[in-house]
Amino acid sequence: MAGRLSAAARLRALLLVQVVSRVGNVVTTVAVPFLVLARGGSATDVGIAAFVATAPIVLGGPFGGALVERVGFVRSSVASDVLSGVTLLAIPVLAWTAGLPTWALLALVFAGGLFDAPGESARRVLLPGLATAAGIPLERAVGHFEASARLSVLLGAPLGGLLVAVAGPLPALACTAAAFGLAALVAAVTLRGLDAPDATVSGADGGAAGTVDVGTSGGYWRDIAEGFRFCVHDPLFRLVVALVLVTNLLDAGRSTLMPLYAAERLGGAQALGFVTGTFGGAAFLGSVVFGYVAHRLPRRIPFVICFVVAGGPSLVVPALGLGLPWVLAASAVSGLAAGALNPILGAVELERIPEHMRARVFGLLGAGAWAGIPIGGLLAGVAADGVGVMVTFAVVASCYTVVTLAPLTGGSWRLMERRPGGASRSATTPPAPDAPR
Repeated sequence: MAGRLSAAARLRALLLVQVVSRVGNVVTTVAVPFLVLARGGSATDVGIAAFVATAPIVLGGPFGGALVERVGFVRSSVASDVLSGVTLLAIPVLAWTAGLPTWALLALVFAGGLFDAPGESARRVLLPGLATAAGIPLERAVGHFEASARLSVLLGAPLGGLLVAVAGPLPALACTAAAFGLAALVAAVTLRGLDAPDATVSGADGGAAGTVDVGTSGGYWRDIAEGFRFCVHDPLFRLVVALVLVTNLLDAGRSTLMPLYAAERLGGAQALGFVTGTFGGAAFLGSVVFGYVAHRLPRRIPFVICFVVAGGPSLVVPALGLGLPWVLAASAVSGLAAGALNPILGAVELERIPEHMRARVFGLLGAGAWAGIPIGGLLAGVAADGVGVMVTFAVVASCYTVVTLAPLTGGSWRLMERRPGGASRSATTPPAPDAPR
């Protein structure tokens, strides 16, 4: 079946896999905090769970990206979703049978998060080749890819809130496992054969493509080191990682605070699902619309404007203690702006990263950008216990607004703008110092 599909059909299948896999992740982010609260946990306990859920992404990014290049992109996507689904299914199974101590819950949440980043990197690397074959501009394809992630929030957050409210967090996690299984099945059937011989890295001994060689100094570890050197030497990526690290830290704080705010003032899990789904739906719309006009616009100034708006309203409204209608409206405004951010960054990354290094560099950049997320979720939970949810929201809003103005300072931020003709780095310019020639 896969061999008979057109490039456009395979691109749509890739986006479908991304949506379904991400829906599983979103339902998990809704269900786990309420599972912790249902077991008698505090705001700090919710923060600890958020830390455990996000910390493995920092590990899975750099180590998984290089492994993805050697195993193959489609196989990595399938394996990632299968393993994530199995670990999350174990949570309700243990709770309903042998019992689920807190350490086991945290360990399984950690394991589930560990497999997410490699699958995401694998799908992202498959995107530009399918887009080119289908005749779709890069920025539009990236916009569609990011829109698929936003759509998963639109679908997954209300679904997760409804499942938790009606059936409880444990059945919600069982449904999450089913979503991961469906994503793996669709990828295995529709994307089979896309791992071309040159899409994976052969072992240091000259073995066949796709051979996993993690034991030689010239293989797996060299790939990670080369990707790291590329990231360190690229002046724009250093700034991007620093900015997104801080904003993701603050966003993680918001993710920890919103379940607490929903429990205190909005009526519980179902309201949280509507709020998160509204943000995701607006971001989906923003990604789709921006994807059609992005190639006609400059990048840096729209990036700053959208970044400021993406945080401001959705943080200020809960800081003021306002009710659900205000929170929904603020989430819609912030979501529309947030939808434009990742298409810009995604296009910049694909232009600047040599094709043969994309999976490992995506993993490293993602790990750097996500490094603050475990800390942000934990600190927000502790702060909410100490000074209250609303005060913590106010601090996060102030910091977010100041930090997102950084690209206006110029300098290497100007490298965000596209090159004449839209040529990619790998085709037109030499790689960064010490990167493989």
